[in-house]
Amino acid sequence: QVQLVESGGGTVQTGDSLRLSCVASGGTASNYHMAWFRLAPGKEREFVGLRYRGGNTYYADSVKGRFTISADNAKNALYLQMNSLKPEDTAAYSCAAAGARGGLLPQDAARYDYWGQGTQVTVSS
Repeated sequence: QVQLVESGGGTVQTGDSLRLSCVASGGTASNYHMAWFRLAPGKEREFVGLRYRGGNTYYADSVKGRFTISADNAKNALYLQMNSLKPEDTAAYSCAAAGARGGLLPQDAARYDYWGQGTQVTVSS
């Protein structure tokens, strides 16, 4: 079974930046569509962004232009660079992997096969 472990979360102020990491084991991350989701208390799980297996990326409107997804295949890792952070970005961020076996709706959490435990990001005013 593929295991995903996130790191890099913390508490920052509005306008600051953070880079989250997701390291995969038990599988090769480049063989999967890899996405970031976030979950805040009292809210639904929200799609953040996706790196398709082929390398193209897609982002939610709420983070487009501020967040960037990249990968380091040598380290079997996925990254989420977050700039210009806002209080509404506060959430637990999780990475997820979906096998490239068919069509994919990026926002459909049920499509993803593996999930990390999440890393907390808190943005203060």
